[in-house]
Amino acid sequence: MGPYRQGIAERRKESWTSPDTATDSGGMNLKNARVLLVGGTSGIGLGVATAVAERGGVPIVASRNQASVDRALGTLPDGARGLTVDLTDPAALAGFAAQVGPIEHLVFTAGEELQMYPLADITAEAIGDLFGTRFAGQLLSVRAFAPRITAGGSITLTSGTAADKPDLGVLPAAVCGAVSAMTRALAVELAPLRVNAVAPGPIDTPLWSALAPEGRDALYAQYAQQLPAGRMGAVTDTALAYTYLMEQEFGTGQVLTVDGGGTLV
Repeated sequence: MGPYRQGIAERRKESWTSPDTATDSGGMNLKNARVLLVGGTSGIGLGVATAVAERGGVPIVASRNQASVDRALGTLPDGARGLTVDLTDPAALAGFAAQVGPIEHLVFTAGEELQMYPLADITAEAIGDLFGTRFAGQLLSVRAFAPRITAGGSITLTSGTAADKPDLGVLPAAVCGAVSAMTRALAVELAPLRVNAVAPGPIDTPLWSALAPEGRDALYAQYAQQLPAGRMGAVTDTALAYTYLMEQEFGTGQVLTVDGGGTLV
C-alpha cells in the first residue's frame, strides 16, 4: 500500500464515529472550520464563502487572479483568507496545498460559463479548456488536498444539471457527467472522507453579465415561466446546498441538484 492510500486507511480507522456519539443536530458545526473554496471569489463560490463565515467558519478563497481575491476579501469578514493558485500547474498546486495547511472542508466552484457548441463546431481546444478546469482542476485539487483534510471533513465538488438534462449540448453534458461519476468514485476511494457534489441549475451570477441587460432580463423571465419554482435561482439558494453537504455527516457520493425543478420539465 502506497503512502497516499496508507494515509486514507489510517483516517478510516481514526475518524469513524458511532451513531451513539453523533451530534444531536445530526451534523457538523462549521464554527472555526477552515474551508478552502477554490473559485470562491465570485458568484456561487463567494456565496458559499459568505455562508461559511456567517456560520462562524474560516473561509479561505482561492483564485488565479489576485484582483479577484482582493475584491472577495473586501466583502468577507475579518479572518477570511485569500490566495492565488494556478490549477493547471501541478507543482504550483502542491506548493499551494502546503501553504494552506490543514483544512476541514474543500469546496470547488471554479469554472467559466458553460458554452453550447453544435457538434460540428467542437474543437480540441474547446474540449481541453472545459475539461481542464471543470474536471482536471477538480480532480487535481482533490489529489492535493485530500491528505490535508482533517478527520470528519468533506469535499464538495460542482457538477451541473446538464449531466441529467443535456439541453446545452454534448460538451457541458459530458463534463458534468464526468464530475458526477468522479464524485461517486472518490467517495469510495477516499472513505470515510465524505465526497459530494452540487449540480446548480440557472443561478443569477456574474457569469450572465456578458449578456445585454435586456437580453438577460428576458432570459430570467423565461426561466421564471418555465421552472416549477417560478423564478431564477439566487446564489444563496445554492450556497445552502454546499453548507448542508459540509454539515451533514452521513451522505457521501451524492450529487445534490438545486435547479428550481428544471430537470423535471
